[in-house]
Amino acid sequence: MMTIPTNKKFSVLEILQYTVLISILLYFGKPLFIPLSFALLISFILYPVCKWLEKKGISKSISIFISIFGILLFFGALLYLLFLQLIEFSNEWQLLKVKLLETGTQWSIYLSEQFNLSSENQSLFLKNAINNSGAQAISFIQNTLSSLSESVFYLIIIPIYSALILYYRQLLVDVLCQIFSSEKKETIREILIQTIHSYYDFIKGMLVVYLLVGLLNSIGLALIGVPHPFLFGFIASILTFIPYVGILISSLLPITISWITFNSIWYPIGVIAVFSLVQLIEAYIIFPLAVGKRLKINTLVIIVVIIIGGILWGAAGMILFIPFVSIAKLIAEKTNGLKTLAILLGEGESKKSD
Repeated sequence: MMTIPTNKKFSVLEILQYTVLISILLYFGKPLFIPLSFALLISFILYPVCKWLEKKGISKSISIFISIFGILLFFGALLYLLFLQLIEFSNEWQLLKVKLLETGTQWSIYLSEQFNLSSENQSLFLKNAINNSGAQAISFIQNTLSSLSESVFYLIIIPIYSALILYYRQLLVDVLCQIFSSEKKETIREILIQTIHSYYDFIKGMLVVYLLVGLLNSIGLALIGVPHPFLFGFIASILTFIPYVGILISSLLPITISWITFNSIWYPIGVIAVFSLVQLIEAYIIFPLAVGKRLKINTLVIIVVIIIGGILWGAAGMILFIPFVSIAKLIAEKTNGLKTLAILLGEGESKKSD
């Protein structure tokens, strides 16, 4: 049996070295680790559900199938909501196209009157702009298609990983216990139980985030006078669960309807400004406070971890790295040599001075 020393005290330099090494491993191994990490997150969330179903006399395989199917229904509902937004936008497309042509004509007249730009010069400028932006447009389309194909791959592989982790959970726990000395087995089980609780706290924090984002979106849209602000505000909040594509598609409909309804370009600009501002507030204020407080991790660490996660894994890292840090904190609290790391990640307790 292999044993890992847990009483050794790690220096700050050693912790930094291990952090850099792990970061390199996570960056180059993200095609494997991203779906595996999502699967682990789902497995921890579904474990109590599976145990409850098994206690009711349902077999392990059927319990796992029911649990995974419930998660798939949730994501199916999100995709259906996304599809409905696209359908609604396509219904408004003809009116939007007319509006775009009218705006183009108005701008052409304005440029001719104010800057003496002839139609030929405007056409030449527009042609050059289109040619120069062609490569960027192609790159954007390629990145979007790559992101969509990656998402489809994740939607297939993550449920498979989750089901296998849940099915072989006892085997995985036994292997983990074998790595450490026998006196640490109880500590390992305690960390696993606390990890499940941390994941649930993370989910609760995320629900608070989406609720607050939905409210802020709705208030912002209502203030600028967009029709159905609460509908569009909460749809945008829910669809931000789908990285990049969700917020982009959910903003198309309120932008289109506000432009057609009020016949002014400032309303679509206002919608973009509201969603952009709320996204910034969510990333750097709401998310760190709502999630960090529940996981008992200080706000500075949460913000740094979000940035590092975004650099290494993109949008997936900004979500997944938070529970990773929570697990690291739990392990550090149970390991004598990592108490410094536990203090660094924790909220800290202000001591009253006499």
